[in-house]
Amino acid sequence: MRSSFKKTKVNTKIKLKKGDLVQVISGSDKTKIGAIIAIIHKTSKVVVKGINLKVKHKKPQQEGETGEIIKFEAPIHSSNVMLFSEQNNIASRSSVIINDKGQKIRKLKKTGELIK
Repeated sequence: MRSSFKKTKVNTKIKLKKGDLVQVISGSDKTKIGAIIAIIHKTSKVVVKGINLKVKHKKPQQEGETGEIIKFEAPIHSSNVMLFSEQNNIASRSSVIINDKGQKIRKLKKTGELIK
């Protein structure tokens, strides 16, 4: 008899924050740039403004109401995006450094640019 067990997803820490400028590095929207709108930690996905647009056709619910077509941004996996530097137009990984005051600051590895 086969044992039944529930698979649990391993949550990896997302090194991105809401408002970060990112570039898509794989998929149909590859090389597109946008800002992060939302982060879904449970599934390690991010929603990026203007990227991975989906279309939903909504039927009218009441009489006299008209149907509509809604466009929205669908989530993409966090591994498919990379932090983007506007100054140098390059995507880069990030690292964390500690300044004189003991605060953690994110830094782009390729350019050395500090991220707020």
